[in-house]
Amino acid sequence: MAFHIVLVEPEIPANTGNIARTCAATGTYLHLVRPLGFNTDDRTLKRAGLDYWHAVKVHYHDSFDELTELFPEGRFFCASTRTHTRYSDHTFRDGDFFVFGKETKGLPSSILDAYPQTGMRIPMTDKVRSLNLSNSAAIIIYEAFRQLDFTGLE
Repeated sequence: MAFHIVLVEPEIPANTGNIARTCAATGTYLHLVRPLGFNTDDRTLKRAGLDYWHAVKVHYHDSFDELTELFPEGRFFCASTRTHTRYSDHTFRDGDFFVFGKETKGLPSSILDAYPQTGMRIPMTDKVRSLNLSNSAAIIIYEAFRQLDFTGLE
């Protein structure tokens, strides 16, 4: 069982570190698409990931296109507040990619437009614009594992 979390141009090192820890706990691949808003030896990034970095399968890409060219058969689900389909309305399968945008702007329209059938949002009140990136990634990755009866985690 292997899922993929993709962070397109992440800006906050603590969020990426927290997501890396979730990836270590679930055996999920972490793909970081440049440019990154921090240096990968950032103390905050390392601290958020604790001593689990050895268990994280991290891959760096110079562009989202580079990533999709490496995985032409991949199913890319794009998280955004600008889509109408709930994440729980999708049926996930082994090998799926969950794509998240930068904290301040989300995913660019070019990526969302390329995957209109796999857009997903997390329902929330209109009191906030969005959830924290690391919380969003955790919600969606655990939904994917739940759908597959947590195979590989227990």
